[in-house]
Amino acid sequence: MTVDTAARTRLRTEVLIVLGLSLGQSAVYSVVQLAEKMTRGPLGQATSTLNQPQSTREYFDLMYQLLGIFFALVPVALVFFLLASGGVNGFRKFGFTFERPGSDSLRGLGLAALIGIPSLGLYAVGRALGITTSIIPSALDAYWWTVPVLILSAVRHGIVEEVIVVAYLLDRLPRFGLRMPAVILVSALLRGSYHLYQGFGPFVGNAVMGVVFAWVYTRTRRVMPLVIAHALLDIVAFVGFSLFGKAIGLG
Repeated sequence: MTVDTAARTRLRTEVLIVLGLSLGQSAVYSVVQLAEKMTRGPLGQATSTLNQPQSTREYFDLMYQLLGIFFALVPVALVFFLLASGGVNGFRKFGFTFERPGSDSLRGLGLAALIGIPSLGLYAVGRALGITTSIIPSALDAYWWTVPVLILSAVRHGIVEEVIVVAYLLDRLPRFGLRMPAVILVSALLRGSYHLYQGFGPFVGNAVMGVVFAWVYTRTRRVMPLVIAHALLDIVAFVGFSLFGKAIGLG
Protein backbone atom coordinates (compact mmCIF):
# COMPACT_ATOMS: atom_id res chain seq x y z
CA MET A 1 0.00 0.00 0.00
CA THR A 2 1.46 3.35 -1.04
CA VAL A 3 0.83 6.68 0.67
CA ASP A 4 0.39 10.25 -0.58
CA THR A 5 3.37 12.56 -1.11
CA ALA A 6 3.23 14.40 2.23
CA ALA A 7 2.79 11.19 4.20
CA ARG A 8 5.55 9.53 2.20
CA THR A 9 7.96 12.37 2.98
CA ARG A 10 7.15 12.10 6.68
CA LEU A 11 7.53 8.34 6.56
CA ARG A 12 10.87 8.61 4.74
CA THR A 13 12.10 11.02 7.41
CA GLU A 14 10.94 8.63 10.13
CA VAL A 15 12.78 5.69 8.57
CA LEU A 16 15.97 7.72 8.15
CA ILE A 17 15.84 8.87 11.78
CA VAL A 18 15.29 5.35 13.09
CA LEU A 19 18.13 3.96 10.96
CA GLY A 20 20.36 6.95 11.74
CA LEU A 21 19.97 6.23 15.43
CA SER A 22 20.59 2.51 15.04
CA LEU A 23 21.76 0.13 12.34
CA GLY A 24 22.06 2.65 9.54
CA GLN A 25 24.61 4.46 11.68
CA SER A 26 26.34 1.13 12.34
CA ALA A 27 26.49 0.47 8.59
CA VAL A 28 28.23 3.79 7.91
CA TYR A 29 30.79 3.19 10.64
CA SER A 30 31.29 -0.37 9.39
CA VAL A 31 32.16 0.81 5.88
CA VAL A 32 34.66 3.32 7.27
CA GLN A 33 36.19 0.69 9.56
CA LEU A 34 36.54 -1.71 6.63
CA ALA A 35 38.28 0.97 4.57
CA GLU A 36 40.66 1.71 7.44
CA LYS A 37 41.55 -1.97 7.86
CA MET A 38 42.13 -2.44 4.14
CA THR A 39 44.44 0.58 3.98
CA ARG A 40 46.48 -0.76 6.91
CA GLY A 41 47.28 -4.09 5.30
CA PRO A 42 45.78 -7.39 4.09
CA LEU A 43 42.24 -7.85 5.42
CA GLY A 44 43.00 -11.39 6.51
CA GLN A 45 45.55 -10.07 8.99
CA ALA A 46 43.08 -7.68 10.64
CA THR A 47 41.06 -8.43 13.76
CA SER A 48 37.48 -7.55 14.67
CA THR A 49 36.73 -7.63 18.39
CA LEU A 50 33.18 -7.67 19.71
CA ASN A 51 32.17 -7.03 23.33
CA GLN A 52 35.24 -5.05 24.24
CA PRO A 53 35.98 -3.87 27.79
CA GLN A 54 35.14 -0.24 28.44
CA SER A 55 37.17 0.18 31.62
CA THR A 56 40.00 -1.56 33.43
CA ARG A 57 37.99 -1.24 36.66
CA GLU A 58 35.56 -4.15 37.10
CA TYR A 59 32.41 -2.40 38.26
CA PHE A 60 32.81 0.60 36.00
CA ASP A 61 33.20 -1.82 33.10
CA LEU A 62 29.99 -3.54 34.21
CA MET A 63 28.14 -0.22 34.32
CA TYR A 64 29.40 0.75 30.86
CA GLN A 65 28.39 -2.63 29.42
CA LEU A 66 24.87 -2.42 30.88
CA LEU A 67 24.45 1.19 29.77
CA GLY A 68 25.55 0.25 26.24
CA ILE A 69 22.95 -2.53 26.11
CA PHE A 70 20.22 -0.27 27.48
CA PHE A 71 20.81 2.66 25.11
CA ALA A 72 21.14 0.33 22.10
CA LEU A 73 17.53 -0.69 22.75
CA VAL A 74 16.21 2.89 22.69
CA PRO A 75 15.69 2.92 18.88
CA VAL A 76 13.56 -0.21 19.29
CA ALA A 77 11.48 1.63 21.88
CA LEU A 78 11.20 4.48 19.37
CA VAL A 79 9.85 2.11 16.72
CA PHE A 80 7.13 0.84 19.03
CA PHE A 81 6.35 4.40 20.16
CA LEU A 82 5.93 5.54 16.56
CA LEU A 83 3.61 2.63 15.84
CA ALA A 84 1.60 3.34 18.99
CA SER A 85 1.30 7.00 17.95
CA GLY A 86 -0.46 5.75 14.84
CA GLY A 87 -2.85 3.68 16.92
CA VAL A 88 -1.07 0.38 16.25
CA ASN A 89 0.07 -2.16 18.83
CA GLY A 90 3.52 -2.80 17.44
CA PHE A 91 4.19 -5.77 19.70
CA ARG A 92 1.22 -7.66 18.29
CA LYS A 93 1.72 -6.36 14.74
CA PHE A 94 5.31 -7.60 14.63
CA GLY A 95 4.64 -10.76 16.63
CA PHE A 96 7.01 -9.60 19.36
CA THR A 97 5.03 -11.32 22.11
CA PHE A 98 5.24 -14.40 24.30
CA GLU A 99 1.91 -15.80 23.09
CA ARG A 100 3.46 -18.81 21.30
CA PRO A 101 6.52 -19.83 23.34
CA GLY A 102 6.62 -23.40 22.04
CA SER A 103 6.37 -22.77 18.29
CA ASP A 104 8.50 -19.61 18.45
CA SER A 105 11.26 -21.47 20.32
CA LEU A 106 11.22 -24.40 17.91
CA ARG A 107 11.36 -22.12 14.88
CA GLY A 108 14.11 -20.10 16.50
CA LEU A 109 16.16 -23.20 17.27
CA GLY A 110 15.70 -24.47 13.72
CA LEU A 111 16.73 -21.17 12.20
CA ALA A 112 19.77 -20.97 14.46
CA ALA A 113 20.91 -24.40 13.28
CA LEU A 114 20.15 -23.55 9.64
CA ILE A 115 22.23 -20.36 9.77
CA GLY A 116 24.84 -21.21 12.40
CA ILE A 117 26.41 -24.33 10.90
CA PRO A 118 26.98 -22.89 7.38
CA SER A 119 28.27 -19.67 9.00
CA LEU A 120 31.18 -21.59 10.52
CA GLY A 121 32.10 -22.95 7.10
CA LEU A 122 31.77 -19.54 5.48
CA TYR A 123 33.99 -18.03 8.16
CA ALA A 124 36.65 -20.66 7.52
CA VAL A 125 36.48 -20.10 3.76
CA GLY A 126 36.65 -16.34 4.20
CA ARG A 127 39.71 -16.65 6.41
CA ALA A 128 41.38 -18.96 3.89
CA LEU A 129 40.70 -16.50 1.07
CA GLY A 130 41.89 -13.54 3.13
CA ILE A 131 38.58 -11.65 2.82
CA THR A 132 37.47 -12.08 6.44
CA THR A 133 39.12 -10.64 9.51
CA SER A 134 39.90 -12.72 12.57
CA ILE A 135 36.77 -12.39 14.74
CA ILE A 136 37.09 -12.32 18.51
CA PRO A 137 33.53 -12.53 19.89
CA SER A 138 34.49 -11.37 23.38
CA ALA A 139 37.49 -9.67 24.93
CA LEU A 140 35.85 -9.07 28.30
CA ASP A 141 37.80 -10.03 31.39
CA ALA A 142 36.58 -13.05 33.36
CA TYR A 143 34.44 -11.48 36.05
CA TRP A 144 31.42 -12.98 37.82
CA TRP A 145 29.16 -10.92 35.58
CA THR A 146 30.83 -11.65 32.25
CA VAL A 147 28.58 -14.49 31.07
CA PRO A 148 25.29 -12.79 32.10
CA VAL A 149 26.37 -9.60 30.34
CA LEU A 150 27.32 -11.53 27.19
CA ILE A 151 23.91 -13.19 27.21
CA LEU A 152 22.22 -9.80 27.59
CA SER A 153 24.39 -8.47 24.76
CA ALA A 154 23.32 -11.36 22.53
CA VAL A 155 19.65 -10.77 23.31
CA ARG A 156 20.14 -7.07 22.64
CA HIS A 157 21.56 -7.80 19.18
CA GLY A 158 18.69 -10.14 18.41
CA ILE A 159 16.03 -7.62 19.40
CA VAL A 160 17.59 -4.58 17.74
CA GLU A 161 18.44 -6.24 14.44
CA GLU A 162 15.32 -8.33 13.93
CA VAL A 163 12.80 -5.71 15.05
CA ILE A 164 14.35 -2.87 13.03
CA VAL A 165 15.90 -4.55 9.98
CA VAL A 166 13.15 -7.10 9.45
CA ALA A 167 9.83 -6.24 11.11
CA TYR A 168 10.06 -2.46 10.89
CA LEU A 169 11.54 -2.17 7.40
CA LEU A 170 9.23 -4.82 5.98
CA ASP A 171 6.34 -2.75 7.31
CA ARG A 172 7.59 0.66 6.19
CA LEU A 173 9.34 0.13 2.85
CA PRO A 174 6.34 -1.33 0.94
CA ARG A 175 4.57 1.98 1.58
CA PHE A 176 7.04 3.61 -0.80
CA GLY A 177 5.78 1.35 -3.57
CA LEU A 178 8.54 -1.25 -3.32
CA ARG A 179 7.60 -4.86 -4.00
CA MET A 180 8.38 -7.37 -1.29
CA PRO A 181 11.37 -8.99 -3.11
CA ALA A 182 13.00 -5.55 -3.33
CA VAL A 183 12.19 -4.84 0.32
CA ILE A 184 13.77 -8.13 1.39
CA LEU A 185 16.86 -7.33 -0.69
CA VAL A 186 17.23 -3.89 0.93
CA SER A 187 16.81 -5.42 4.38
CA ALA A 188 19.38 -8.13 3.65
CA LEU A 189 21.94 -5.73 2.19
CA LEU A 190 21.59 -3.44 5.20
CA ARG A 191 22.18 -6.42 7.50
CA GLY A 192 25.27 -7.36 5.54
CA SER A 193 26.58 -3.79 5.42
CA TYR A 194 26.80 -3.25 9.16
CA HIS A 195 28.91 -6.41 9.38
CA LEU A 196 31.38 -5.22 6.73
CA TYR A 197 33.92 -4.26 9.40
CA GLN A 198 34.42 -8.03 9.81
CA GLY A 199 35.22 -8.45 6.11
CA PHE A 200 33.46 -9.48 2.93
CA GLY A 201 32.71 -13.03 4.07
CA PRO A 202 30.52 -11.88 6.97
CA PHE A 203 28.85 -9.38 4.62
CA VAL A 204 27.77 -12.21 2.32
CA GLY A 205 26.84 -14.53 5.16
CA ASN A 206 24.73 -11.96 6.96
CA ALA A 207 23.07 -10.82 3.74
CA VAL A 208 22.02 -14.42 3.07
CA MET A 209 20.83 -14.69 6.66
CA GLY A 210 18.84 -11.50 6.07
CA VAL A 211 17.08 -12.98 3.05
CA VAL A 212 16.18 -16.15 4.96
CA PHE A 213 14.96 -14.30 8.06
CA ALA A 214 12.94 -11.78 6.07
CA TRP A 215 11.34 -14.54 4.00
CA VAL A 216 10.40 -16.45 7.16
CA TYR A 217 8.90 -13.27 8.61
CA THR A 218 6.72 -12.74 5.54
CA ARG A 219 5.32 -16.24 6.10
CA THR A 220 4.80 -16.09 9.87
CA ARG A 221 4.48 -12.36 10.61
CA ARG A 222 6.21 -13.10 13.90
CA VAL A 223 9.58 -11.58 14.69
CA MET A 224 10.02 -13.48 17.98
CA PRO A 225 11.42 -16.67 16.35
CA LEU A 226 14.01 -14.50 14.56
CA VAL A 227 14.97 -12.79 17.81
CA ILE A 228 15.35 -16.18 19.50
CA ALA A 229 17.44 -17.58 16.64
CA HIS A 230 19.71 -14.54 16.52
CA ALA A 231 20.15 -14.49 20.29
CA LEU A 232 21.03 -18.20 20.32
CA LEU A 233 23.65 -17.73 17.59
CA ASP A 234 25.30 -14.89 19.46
CA ILE A 235 25.09 -16.58 22.86
CA VAL A 236 26.95 -19.60 21.46
CA ALA A 237 29.57 -17.32 19.91
CA PHE A 238 30.00 -14.86 22.80
CA VAL A 239 29.76 -17.23 25.75
CA GLY A 240 31.48 -20.12 23.98
CA PHE A 241 34.48 -17.97 23.16
CA SER A 242 34.55 -16.44 26.64
CA LEU A 243 34.49 -19.82 28.37
CA PHE A 244 36.60 -21.89 26.02
CA GLY A 245 38.70 -19.35 24.12
CA LYS A 246 37.80 -20.89 20.76
CA ALA A 247 36.98 -18.67 17.77
CA ILE A 248 33.41 -19.16 16.66
CA GLY A 249 31.92 -17.57 13.53
CA LEU A 250 28.98 -15.24 14.13
CA GLY A 251 25.63 -15.18 12.36
